[in-house]
Amino acid sequence: MYRFGYHVVHIFLLLVGGKLKVENKHKIPAAPFVVVCTHRTWLDIIFLALAIWPHQVYYMAKQELFTTKFLGWLITKLHAFPVNRENPGPSSLKTPLKLLKAGKIVGIFPSGTRFGEHTSLKRGAVTIALKANVPIVPAIYEGPKSFKELLKRKRKLIRFGDPIILEDGQRATKEMIEEKMIQLQQTFDHLKQMK
Repeated sequence: MYRFGYHVVHIFLLLVGGKLKVENKHKIPAAPFVVVCTHRTWLDIIFLALAIWPHQVYYMAKQELFTTKFLGWLITKLHAFPVNRENPGPSSLKTPLKLLKAGKIVGIFPSGTRFGEHTSLKRGAVTIALKANVPIVPAIYEGPKSFKELLKRKRKLIRFGDPIILEDGQRATKEMIEEKMIQLQQTFDHLKQMK
């Protein structure tokens, strides 16, 4: 289903909105890893998946999206899994850690790019990567934020940054998580400033 969806969506968006520009794709390491992208619109989720192909991403998504039977079925088939974003608990770690242990790629979208906005999601991404002992791959999306803007064929860009490597055996202490969150935010800021 994921492979079929990729080809259908890729062709459709190419015809409707033009080509997606991908920068620094060579920086993507071998799986498993956590990819963390800035999040302003539903389009960045789709374009990140297109940019990272042929890798398949398992997206962490808010649990409210799974309440509708058809939508829940569809996004599950497209490798999304639910998480309670308002009250994330230890159970929120179980699915992504299991996926990473199986050699998969987990995608997490902290809303916004400013430090302090949705820090629990940034903390979650760092905690998951530390516990799974995998790199964090930062990415930003720049481009249309709505289907209307997409039709105007505005520039679309996914830019990857250097992976944030976590030393083997590092414990997920509060201080370590805080340090990596700051590093992640600094990387987002740097990627946004690049031309």
